[in-house]
Amino acid sequence: MRTRGAVASALALSLVLGACTANPPPPVVTSPAAQSTTAVKPGPSQIVVGVDHISGGYNPHNLADQSTMTTALSQLLLPSVFRQRDDGQYELDTTLMRSASVTSQAPFTVTYEIRQDASWSDGAPIAVEDFVYLADAMRTQPGVVEPAGYRLIANIQPSEGGKGVQVTFSQPYPGWRTLFSDLLPQHLLKDAPGGWQGALRSSFPAYGGPFSIKQLDTARGEIILERNERYWDKPAAVDQIVLRRSDEAGLATALHSGNEQFVVSRTDATGLKLLQDIGAGVQVHTVPSPRVADVLLRPVNGVLTDDDVRAGVAALIDRNKLIDEGTGGGPSAGLRADAQVLAPAVPGYAGTIPGDGSAPDQAKAASLLQKAGYTQEAGTWRKDAKPLSLVVASPGELEPYASIAKELARELTAAGVQVTTVNPEPHDLFSNLLAMPVNQGAQPSSNGSGDVGVDVAVVPMPVSGDPATVLASTFGCTPGQTTSTSTAPVVPANPAGICDAGLQPTIDEALTGQEPLKDALADLEPKLWAQHTVIPLFQLANTLAIGTGISGVTPGPAMVGPFGSAVNWTRGGK
Repeated sequence: MRTRGAVASALALSLVLGACTANPPPPVVTSPAAQSTTAVKPGPSQIVVGVDHISGGYNPHNLADQSTMTTALSQLLLPSVFRQRDDGQYELDTTLMRSASVTSQAPFTVTYEIRQDASWSDGAPIAVEDFVYLADAMRTQPGVVEPAGYRLIANIQPSEGGKGVQVTFSQPYPGWRTLFSDLLPQHLLKDAPGGWQGALRSSFPAYGGPFSIKQLDTARGEIILERNERYWDKPAAVDQIVLRRSDEAGLATALHSGNEQFVVSRTDATGLKLLQDIGAGVQVHTVPSPRVADVLLRPVNGVLTDDDVRAGVAALIDRNKLIDEGTGGGPSAGLRADAQVLAPAVPGYAGTIPGDGSAPDQAKAASLLQKAGYTQEAGTWRKDAKPLSLVVASPGELEPYASIAKELARELTAAGVQVTTVNPEPHDLFSNLLAMPVNQGAQPSSNGSGDVGVDVAVVPMPVSGDPATVLASTFGCTPGQTTSTSTAPVVPANPAGICDAGLQPTIDEALTGQEPLKDALADLEPKLWAQHTVIPLFQLANTLAIGTGISGVTPGPAMVGPFGSAVNWTRGGK
């Protein structure tokens, strides 16, 4: 009992002494502290690109949809058989293809083998049906981009369960590598509302490239692209690419602050200086676009079927002022298009414009119009008491075409020509108004603008791809048009409504490789200028300004731009 009491007394004393200690030792923890099981998830890696517009449509094969945005999205979202290298040469895109080669010369035949794992984002295979869909549209639809090569296709046959494609041509075609770029998903578009003309008007139904669309908001001016998880080849290094619209000042501010990693935009002198003034940390490049701004004097059913009237109207035009109005001192000002076929950024380009073809010549114009039966009364050119009247059109309010059309109308009005300026929606202009049937061998109308609603068009015309194809698509007839004896109206072969039986043999020989393009152009260029049907102004160009915080962006091939290398873009230093 004494022992037990002593122990109790000692224990009580120790508790009292412990309670009086100033800094008691910390308690002993024998189990680990509980930790949160929720990890902080990092946001997606993102590259923001400043652009000047994002509006559609987005079909790269329609003239009405030609824009920097359409070119960019087609590279990011659509598959192509061949793509251009930085030196402009075409090489097989092995992310889509196993092979593509000429397998017969008589008849000229190209055989394509598509990768077995290549598929659209909905799981459907990329196959022969997509080749057939594109070829059929390019041969039959109005207002398409460079259709001359597709018009030579005689037959397409499948093999290997649809992954083999055998294309037979009616004539040899050296430019065959330019065909079947930006394939479209036939299984989703063939029966879609609006048909071909409605294809890609507002978005894409499926993707066959390294990216897909997460969000397309034209009201907010933003397109968010994300990595296409169904893509079968090298995945994109970055999770998202954001294309964000702004004006010139906004683009420069966002690039300077780092909110945007680079900018690609059409600029005038002011916008270009804003980007250049950001500082040495920004690389500024000029990227030529695959389009030339043209004035088309259409020799169709109206008064411009008369060669003298057309030449007289051409002599009234101040080409220099049109170029100044359209370029605004931006990078396009250094890309004056002084040749009919080759654009300034195309290898081998040289100016062929005759004499001082850029300045108006009032005396020459008066002589030609008088020869055609016109007299100037009270400042207005008239024939049979009716004024010389022209309809001048541009695609909607798209720039720089709308501004050029206004300047052109001002010049012609001041010279005594009655002008009506219209701005139809681009699809209506290219696929309807410029594609209305015309009478072969039509005689000039003595009043108004005749049966066709557009006499003069200020439009972009494509100049990429095979130059002989550009020649045939811009100036050539459709197959059989020059040999037909029918007088029934025909759909024009090109937006200018040109079909010259005297020039067609040389155009055909250049397209099929029977005559070197250089020799054909030496013969054709003076004759094309003398027709006064196409007045080229300048090649469009974008300014590419690359800021810090991004790697892998380059100007890319001329007329293609930077977006072809997007799978390799990363955030970080240069």
